[in-house]
This record gives sequence, structure tokens and C-alpha cells, in this order.
Amino acid sequence: MPHPKEEKTVVLVKPDGVKRGLVGEVIRRIEQRGLKIIALRMVTPTKEQAHDHYPNTEIWMRGMGEKTLENYRTYGKDPIKEIGTNDPLEIGKMAAQWNIEFLMSGPVVAMIVEGIHAIAMVRKIVGSTLPSKADMGTIRGDYSVDSPTLANADKRAIHNVVHASGDESEAEHELKHWFSKEEVHSYKRAEEDIMF
Repeated sequence: MPHPKEEKTVVLVKPDGVKRGLVGEVIRRIEQRGLKIIALRMVTPTKEQAHDHYPNTEIWMRGMGEKTLENYRTYGKDPIKEIGTNDPLEIGKMAAQWNIEFLMSGPVVAMIVEGIHAIAMVRKIVGSTLPSKADMGTIRGDYSVDSPTLANADKRAIHNVVHASGDESEAEHELKHWFSKEEVHSYKRAEEDIMF
């Protein structure tokens, strides 16, 4: 098990974040928090890279479908009328395909972030996956107003600026998926001795 200061997570600035010029803002917020970026690259994902980024398990797809159904209930929408089904798994499968297409739609900036509780800290910085639930002061809360209702009506992924690994197993998969060992760097930030 790595030292607590060495926990790693992956952040992707998605095509909407890149096209809106938010890469620097995402990096600023991460570094301002005392976390460090130990790998960084820009890539336009292939279909295989985009597909393999996501877990694509039934549980994951069903979870996406449940979030969408919750959003429909909140806003009084009928999922059958809107997208032809109220089956969370079927909705999740549609959303998974839209996510893959969106990730392939332009360049993404991928980075590995390291630091104390990096996974939880980065999730806190980026905010809720659903921008309408993201607190102001988070990246998604400040820079995205999209919703599953609108995204599904347009048959596309939610434009929420960034992706951040959800847990340790996701982070482990994404570290290997986006970076080779040679692309990962080790260094000490100047203020580490003061902060920890």
C-alpha cells in the first residue's frame, strides 16, 4: 500500500473543457489544493481508448440509468416519452455509448494527480457528476449547467468539463489505461515540508 502522500488519481479535462479553455483553471485548482500533477498529456481518444476508459459493467450502466431516472422524476419528465424506456440498464447502455462518442469528439487533457487522499480531494474539487447537484466553488458547479434531461433529449453525454476517478480500483485502471510508467514523474513540491 502506498504512503498516504502518494495516492494517485486520474483527471481528464473532457473535450468541452478543452474547447472552453478550462485546462489551466482545472490545473490551478488541483495545484492550489496542495496536490501535484505527476503526468500530463493531450490526446484525442480512439474508439477503443474511449470505450476501455469506462467500466462498462452492468452495475455501472444501471447506476447511470438510475441517476437519469432520478433526474427525470425531479423535473417531472416521462422517460418512456423522452427516450423510449424506463429500464435503468437500457438507459445506462445508451448513456455509455454517448459517453464514448463524446470522449472521442475532441482532444482531452489527461493527468495523474498525487497527494494525500488524492481521489477524494479531487472528487471534492470537481463536484458532483451531475452539474445541477455540483456545489458552487467546484469545477462542475462553476463551469457546467448541463443535465441528464437535456443530454438525453439531445442523445449525447453530459457536458460536465472533467472526469475524476471515482475510487481506488477505478484510479488503478485509469492510471494504466492513460499512461505508461515512463510518463509518470516523481518530484517534491517546495511547500511539502511546510504542509505535511
